[in-house]
Amino acid sequence: MSIIVTPRATEKAYGLSAQNTYVFNVPLTANKQQIAEAVAAQYDVTVKNVSVAVQAGKAVRFSRGKNRYPGTTNRKDSKKAYVTLAEGSSIQIFEQPEVEEKK
Repeated sequence: MSIIVTPRATEKAYGLSAQNTYVFNVPLTANKQQIAEAVAAQYDVTVKNVSVAVQAGKAVRFSRGKNRYPGTTNRKDSKKAYVTLAEGSSIQIFEQPEVEEKK
C-alpha cells in the first residue's frame, strides 16, 4: 500500500526546514513506518525520525435559514507528520532559486 504525502506550506514548517525537519499532511490511517517509506520513495532521501500529530477537527455551527434547524457539526480530523532527515539529505520544498542581480 503506497500513501501520498504532501508538504505543508506554513511559517512553522518553513522554519523547521532549516533544522532538516519537514512537515507533511498524511492520511489518518498511515503509521510512522509507512510515512517514512513514502517520503523516502517520493523524495529520494534518508529518513532519520518520524513524529506524528493528529489535529482534531473544530466544531462549527450551521443553520438552514434564519432560525430553522440550528446545529453543530465537526470538521474532519487531520494528521501531520514531522519528518527529520539524516545528515546530508534535504528536500527542495522551500528552497528559493538564486536570482542573479542585474548591474
